[in-house]
Amino acid sequence: MEGLSSTKGEFSPSETSSTGSCSIHTPPGLGSSKEHVVDIETRAAEVADAESDRDAVQLPPFPEGGLRAWLTVLGGTMVTFCTFGVVQSFGVYQDYYSRTSLSEHSPSEISLIGSMQVFFVFAIGLPAGRLFDAGYFHHCLLTGSTIYIFSIFMLSLAEPHHYYQNLLSQGVGMGIGMGMMFLPCLTITSHYFRVKRSLAMGIVIAGSSLGGVVYPVLLNNIFQRSSGFQWGVRGVAFMDLGFLIIANSIMRTRLPPKKAQADGSGATFKGVLSDVPFLVYILGAFLVFWGIFVPFFYLQLYSATHGVDPGFTKYAITIMNASSLFGRTVPNFLADYYVMIPSAIISAGLIFGMFGASSIVGVTFFAIFYGFFSGGLVSLAAPAVASFVTHRDLSDLGIRIGMLSFSLAFALLTGNPIAGALLTSRHIWHRPLIFAAVAVFMGAVSHILIWKSIKKRRGSTKI
Repeated sequence: MEGLSSTKGEFSPSETSSTGSCSIHTPPGLGSSKEHVVDIETRAAEVADAESDRDAVQLPPFPEGGLRAWLTVLGGTMVTFCTFGVVQSFGVYQDYYSRTSLSEHSPSEISLIGSMQVFFVFAIGLPAGRLFDAGYFHHCLLTGSTIYIFSIFMLSLAEPHHYYQNLLSQGVGMGIGMGMMFLPCLTITSHYFRVKRSLAMGIVIAGSSLGGVVYPVLLNNIFQRSSGFQWGVRGVAFMDLGFLIIANSIMRTRLPPKKAQADGSGATFKGVLSDVPFLVYILGAFLVFWGIFVPFFYLQLYSATHGVDPGFTKYAITIMNASSLFGRTVPNFLADYYVMIPSAIISAGLIFGMFGASSIVGVTFFAIFYGFFSGGLVSLAAPAVASFVTHRDLSDLGIRIGMLSFSLAFALLTGNPIAGALLTSRHIWHRPLIFAAVAVFMGAVSHILIWKSIKKRRGSTKI
């Protein structure tokens, strides 16, 4: 701090106390130094804030509501209904393919179709997020909608026992379309809400659980009719087409595109890579997502192969998704008490307990409780990243969420096929269930290892 003059608001240190604190003398005529002692850290923060805000664009205040805001939320809910709602309903396809049109293929090969879907939902979110920041929201939404609807109609034309047709249309095509829509439709909510952002985001996310309730009932009932698979898929396509036309029509951006930054993004990325607790968190989240969706993919097939009433089996996934609707909202209000650890431990225990779900009562019990606790894990994974950044510096939050999203994409791509390979065509259920339960439990252990570090960093146990 040497060399600073005492003119025009600049200061020079005059003395240092034995405790290491500094007092600053004001220029003559402005009062005694005792009356004008300035805390250096406070002054430095003020200067830093002034410098960072000097060239900032003055944005209008958040409306926190209004017709356009809530129409955007409604449109986002429709998009998540059509995208992640379909992902959570893949268990219907897993059961149908395994017993009919793709019966010659292993459960691992069939589950790869659904895993490709969810992989692209997360992986495509990275470039889609950058396009959103650059002002191409409507381009992403319209392009994603077109690819998605086209791919569903192509799926309806897939011939039985032609695996590659299902993989390309349902796994790759639908997955890419979902990925281009999903993340931008979540992010746009932040244009309109700050105080009510959690409420608005919760409503949008709830669309995925609602889709997970509607699609299994719709598909199971249509697949069993004479119209069969083709018209069942086309019925879904026409319904989704209507929702996405409405969503494209009513969703609006509010804030200007972010300016490209040519500063230290590389340095920021290196800094994130040196954050060991955060890397451990990513490892834990990877392990959790490696196993958490196994019951969503296999519960209906599990129930069918354990003699559960076929009239009830088709509702097992619907019950689990309905319960996850509450699991994705209630835990967010309790996040300050670090609910991810108990949710992961309980979810792992419930996967072990799935061995006893061989009756209507057992399947119902498992579906309700597993849907609730696993839903909490899924909903808190991304918000937990905020625990690794300070309140004053959110500059690397996007990079951290991107790293998490990309790692989870590979967890979801490989987890269910591994479970299917362990299951085999002989349906040896204890092997995939042990794999899933151990993976989720080890993820919880990873979170326990960094719990104290997060508490020290943020002063709370929220993750």
